[in-house]
This record gives sequence, structure tokens and C-alpha cells, in this order.
Amino acid sequence: MKAIKFGKLWDGHRVITKAVLIIQNDKVQSVTARGRIPVGAEVIDLSRYTGIPGMIDSHTHMTYYWNGALGTSPLYPGMEASRRQPPRHVAATVFLAQENAKKTLEAGVTTVRDLNAFYGMDIDMRDLINMGAMIGPRMFVSGTGLPDPLHQADWQKEDAAKHAKAVIDSGADWVKIFVSTGGFDDVTGDQTVSYEEMKAIVDMAHAAGHKVAIHSYGPAGARDAIRAGCDTLEHATDMDDDTIAEMVQKKIWYVPTIDHNQYYIENADDVYKFPPCAKENLSNYIRRNFETAKKAYKAGARMLVGSDAVYNGFGLNMRELTWFVKLGMTNEQALQSATVLPAEMLGMENSLGSIAPGCFADIVAVEGDPLADIQLAIKNVRWVMKGGAIVVDKTRAAGKRDR
Repeated sequence: MKAIKFGKLWDGHRVITKAVLIIQNDKVQSVTARGRIPVGAEVIDLSRYTGIPGMIDSHTHMTYYWNGALGTSPLYPGMEASRRQPPRHVAATVFLAQENAKKTLEAGVTTVRDLNAFYGMDIDMRDLINMGAMIGPRMFVSGTGLPDPLHQADWQKEDAAKHAKAVIDSGADWVKIFVSTGGFDDVTGDQTVSYEEMKAIVDMAHAAGHKVAIHSYGPAGARDAIRAGCDTLEHATDMDDDTIAEMVQKKIWYVPTIDHNQYYIENADDVYKFPPCAKENLSNYIRRNFETAKKAYKAGARMLVGSDAVYNGFGLNMRELTWFVKLGMTNEQALQSATVLPAEMLGMENSLGSIAPGCFADIVAVEGDPLADIQLAIKNVRWVMKGGAIVVDKTRAAGKRDR
């Protein structure tokens, strides 16, 4: 049994001062103000920190690994040979991706939803983490997205539902559909999968008890994704008022991933070697993406933080919070879009996203008050517990600096 003391705790809904948390195995047993500590409990004194729930990144690519070797670019196997890193065995990639997992935890992210991994590697990574053979965030995964980015020529429209069933049978929690162009320096957003194909996949997945995430950079694919009844919509720029209204009415979650294109701009020259026009195109897309997200927020859309983290983007997972505050959210609303709300999206609202009795003990200590300054949730994570186990501890280094 562990007893954790916080000077201030935001449990996902309210603030508790001088909070005492009792942790039994992997769950929260109790949360009280100035509570009694049971005899024999291991006491963890984090009184100088603010406690918040472990954060949830609703859109990642955990197995996209790059070691930064000179002369290589971290682009995936489908890109032209002159620009990509050397090929690796699937097992080697999953093993090396532990570095991505470590950086994700250090960002205060204890749960991720992973949306596309080549050869279904995220299923293996999830299982290794669940077995305790690898340290990383709790993962909900889609396996390989549809159409498979590496085998698009094999896609047969009439077999859309069959392809989705194969993904589910492989062990995926979610189904991911790519219904438009767009990714990396490509911001075109042209629809590539029909409404009928989307509907066939959604209906099959829902009948099997699984949810569907749909990627659309542009408005046409987004409109058909919403018509088809997807569970979450990713990126989706330039949506008109009617499309947004239908998304709100159907309670479809919206994951705009605004910051990931800013990350591409920052790495366009030195890392990705994008063409000269890329940064201008990406900046224009960010502007439109932000305006669409702001319009959706004002219309009542249910929005979630998703980093779309790849390669050297891990550890920056929560930068999207900055954009959510810019578009009008309070700091608390932004934090809820990375805790309480994605837990609901995952169907895990009674286990994740809050610090409450019966929930997994996924807890983050932040230096300062992120309800007053959202940047602190992004930059000042000092300690992380996942499922009752301490996985990040930078408090001792902070203590040495203080002295």
C-alpha cells in the first residue's frame, strides 16, 4: 500500500488541497483532504507538486522509430529509398520503440491510442507492455490502417468489411481508415475511400463491438465519415457548418491534431528534408486546421488532444494543449480533453482519466499549477505513476537544484 501526499490535486473534476491518496496495488483506494495515512503504508511526499490524472494522447504512432543516424530521414518504408532509414526486422523496431514509450511517459502520458502501425507492430507493443516485458503507456491500438499504406494496390472496394474484420481478428482494439490523402508534407486532403466503403467498415466493426477512427485531411472525406457514423474523426480541416453540426449531433469525437504540422515545420529542413514549398503549405494548413477546430469548439464539438507523434516527436505529446487554450478553452477544459474525455472515448471512464476510488493509479506530479498555466502540464512533469508503479521520477533532481 502507498500513500501519496500532494499540496494540491486536480482529480479531473475538482481541486483538493493537501490531498492524500491511498493506492492499493494498481488502483486508487481513496482520495481525501488531510486524510489519515494507514499504518505501514509507504509514504510518497509530493507536497510541493500539483497532482493530475495521467494524461491520454488520443492519436499516436508509437512504433514509428528513428535513431537520428546521419544521412537518414525518419520516413516510413513506403517512401522512396533515397529518403528512408535502413529497413529493420519488425521485432527490432518494436524493441527500439521502447525509447518512444519512455519519452511518452516522461511527458505525463500514461495511456495512448495508437492509430496505424506497419505490419500491426502496435499490437505486439501493447501486448509486451501489458505483460510487463516492456515499460510504456497503456495502449489501445488499431493495428494496420485501411487501406494498408504499404499495400494499397491490394485494396478491393467490395472487400472493405472483410479487410476490417482481418484487422480486428489480428488483435486490434480499433479500426483506422485512411479516407483521404494527407500526411507528412502532403496536405492535399483528397478523398480516396467512398462513403459506401466507410459505412461497410463502420457497420461491421460496430457489430463486432469495436470502434472506428477515420483520417481525413479534407472536408469531403470528413463529411462522409460523419455520415457513416465513425466514432472519432482525425484532422478534418475546412469542414463547413452543416458538417460540424452533424458531428456534434451524432456526438462524434474530433481529434484535430493541430500541433503535429507545427512539429513538421520545425523539422522540415534538417530532419525530413521536405521540399522548399513544404513549410508554407504546412503553415497554411495549420491556420485552416486551427480555424476549423475553433469553429467546431464553439459549435459544441467533443474534442480530444492527439499529438500524431512520430519518430522524434515523442515527449512533445501534450503541446496540443496550447492550441486548445488558444481556440477558447479554459486550462481545465483543455486538461479534461487529455484526461476525462478521452477516457470516455475509450469506454474507460470508470478506470482512466480521473483520480478516484476504483480507477487505475495513473497519476502525474507537475511543478506549479497547470490550471493557472497550461504550459506547466507540457513542460513541468516531474513524476509519473502508471498502474501503481512509479515509471518517472525527476523529483530528486529537482530537490538537488533547490539546495
